[in-house]
Amino acid sequence: MKRYTITLGALLLASLLLVGCGQKGPLYLPDETSDSAAEQEG
Repeated sequence: MKRYTITLGALLLASLLLVGCGQKGPLYLPDETSDSAAEQEG
């Protein structure tokens, strides 16, 4: 049972670390008043 718990914990930790891979971009919410192509069309 202890081996199962350690394995499950390791898999959970590995999956949490991999979730962040590939996440790029600014770490803030963009302004609502920013000029985007969709707003300029209308």
